[in-house]
Amino acid sequence: MKKLIAGNWKMNGSLAANEALLTALAAGLGKIPSCEIAVCVPACYLPQVQALKLTHSALGAVEVGAQDISAHASGAYTGEVSADMLKDLGCRYVIVGHSERRQYHAETDALVADKAKSALAAGITPIVCVGETLDEREAGRTEEVVKRQLAAVIHANGHCISEVVVAYEPVWAIGTGKTASPEEAQAVHAVLRAQLKAATDQSARIKILYGGSMNAANAATLLAQPDIDGGLIGGAALKPQDFLKIIAAVPV
Repeated sequence: MKKLIAGNWKMNGSLAANEALLTALAAGLGKIPSCEIAVCVPACYLPQVQALKLTHSALGAVEVGAQDISAHASGAYTGEVSADMLKDLGCRYVIVGHSERRQYHAETDALVADKAKSALAAGITPIVCVGETLDEREAGRTEEVVKRQLAAVIHANGHCISEVVVAYEPVWAIGTGKTASPEEAQAVHAVLRAQLKAATDQSARIKILYGGSMNAANAATLLAQPDIDGGLIGGAALKPQDFLKIIAAVPV
């Protein structure tokens, strides 16, 4: 199974900055990478990114993703973006349940599960984020929290769960410069792997990414862990040379 390096641009970018970033990424990719690559961009820039893929042949290997999705198919939900709309724009992936959505927009485990279900129904792969806060980790509740968050998605999606990607994001390590040690990250990934194995006999095809401040300096040691199948990259995804170094750190 190829590892996946997915960039999460968050609420960053402009037409000029996006073009510069992707042009630099295309120039640095060169040969076909040994891993799968995706960029999850603000919804308003999805058409631009798709157009830039046509301009730069080296970006053909880069899949495009969104950062959120509505649980509803259509209707009076001002500001929401549906699965079919994302599909129209060529999205291969969509992030659901990011800790920032859970914290700032009060997204519940049930809503995250419904968003994953909406994506799967449209043929879009949800990158389902789970992770604990610093208080929860210090209270010894890491396993309880991540298993509860993932259980909601498993329950709502049944046999389709083998089609998701999971991203473990320790909330205390997002944008803080702190990172779980390779051993700490591996321990949680192993818990999630076991939970998925109990849910489906197709668990071996499910990628589990690490999403807590992976960067050019620590990527190699994190990606060497047996249950870490890639990374969900935040700040480093906005720096083409750093993003390329993370891609290059993927074991062949």
